Amino acid sequence: MSNQDHVVVGKLGSSYGIKGWLKVFSYTEDAESIFAYQPWLIKVKGEWKAFHVESWKRHGQGLVAKLEGLNVREDAQKYTNAEVAVMAEQLPALSDDEFYWRELYGMTVVTTEGYDLGKVTDILETGSNDVLVVKANLKDAFGQKERLIPFLDEQVIKSIDRSAQRIEVDWDPGF
Repeated sequence: MSNQDHVVVGKLGSSYGIKGWLKVFSYTEDAESIFAYQPWLIKVKGEWKAFHVESWKRHGQGLVAKLEGLNVREDAQKYTNAEVAVMAEQLPALSDDEFYWRELYGMTVVTTEGYDLGKVTDILETGSNDVLVVKANLKDAFGQKERLIPFLDEQVIKSIDRSAQRIEVDWDPGF
């Protein structure tokens, strides 16, 4: 299974109680929506294994879940800190002008004048606005190996073309 096949949507915390429950840290916008996706793929010793959520509930400020087949605390403890993923095709379809961040990774970033700035390697969440981390293949003509470009729709980000795997930005290559 490649990284494009699945999307990490959360992480398991410590075991809870004696009957195999685990704390759940959801990365989804609405924390409880993580339970709408079945099965969960959980990384076990470097490999993804499918689990169905048997039951879940709110507990204090957090969430806990009971995974099918984990019936005692000792079994559940083996999954502490494991990533939770779902198959990418399980995610809701988006309109043409919407996209998931994961779709941006690897896209080529070019200026409105056609200068190739490199490829998106990461996205930083800063609170005020997200930032694209763009790495050039080699040190470019402006001496840049990496650029941080604010994700400001329309102001900086002019267009995103899924089919061409290209993001056009209004950005000074020397910056």
